[in-house]
Amino acid sequence: MKSYPYKRPKQPISVRVTSVSLKLDDGTRDQLETTAYSTQLQAVALGIAGHSDWVSATIGLSATLPPGTNASDAAWSDLRVLAVLTDGETNVRTSVDLKRDTESGREWSGFLEVLRDDHVGRASLAVHAVATVDGIAGRAIAETDRSWTIDTVSDEPVNGLELELQRTSFKKSAREWLHAYADAPWIVDTSARVPTVFVNTDVEGVIGLLDTNGSGIDSRVRDLLVAQMTTDAWTAVFHGAIGDLEVEPGSGPVFPTDWQGEVLREMLPDVIPGVHVEEALRQVHQRRTGDSGWVELQTRIHYAAVRRADAAKAVGYAIRGLEQMNRESET
Repeated sequence: MKSYPYKRPKQPISVRVTSVSLKLDDGTRDQLETTAYSTQLQAVALGIAGHSDWVSATIGLSATLPPGTNASDAAWSDLRVLAVLTDGETNVRTSVDLKRDTESGREWSGFLEVLRDDHVGRASLAVHAVATVDGIAGRAIAETDRSWTIDTVSDEPVNGLELELQRTSFKKSAREWLHAYADAPWIVDTSARVPTVFVNTDVEGVIGLLDTNGSGIDSRVRDLLVAQMTTDAWTAVFHGAIGDLEVEPGSGPVFPTDWQGEVLREMLPDVIPGVHVEEALRQVHQRRTGDSGWVELQTRIHYAAVRRADAAKAVGYAIRGLEQMNRESET
């Protein structure tokens, strides 16, 4: 974990979205229902109302600071709480001050305006507490350990890894780079804005298996196939994300603000368990760029990918199906 020359609260800031409304092109405002945001997934879907003419969104926020942040004997003064919206694709960064709800309380609230023209997809929302320490203003006191996703397009609040699935002939594809993988059933491309799994239609039977419905043995095999594809995808996107980190001089690697950051925050607790995600990121980056430890870490990375793919559930489902078939064939 990043070290500071002063004491800080050990717990992170917790954040909740309390309201979402859209300002439309005609000047009217549409107050969205609570289905537009999910506290569990920490995501907001601004496309849920079906408007194509909205100009801006106003998001109500409530933040709870960790105990001790506003203590009378704290080592800081001039405490400020900022909500920061970052879009890695458009390089737009918006911040707004939150206000303390009560004089001595730990609850802070406010509103963040999201301009439609500033974003094309997803943005990341975090909250930071800063203060003056030893005469130096703007010192970091606390922050959220997990960002909210503000999706300006989606009609459903979802978070985590978003994958695109495309079916194509690797031999005949206009993407010439796929020709080299003509004998592979699928390939994961992490270079696009959204990670893409290309499924090779030249491999006999794979498309039919993916399209299988029902509860027979084919569906068991399909679930195993999907679990393997998903494991490969999580592994590939983790390596893609960790291999393209921005490193700040003197402070180490920083989390990306797009899907790469979401992937790292999702998988790092299983890759380096028992530490804060910032420390886990630092350790993984150190092992990848250092002289040792990177090879040994591959097992943990694979384990994290297997968990995200729910592979154990797919295997158990297939085994139970085979056992049932064997029992039925013996009777």
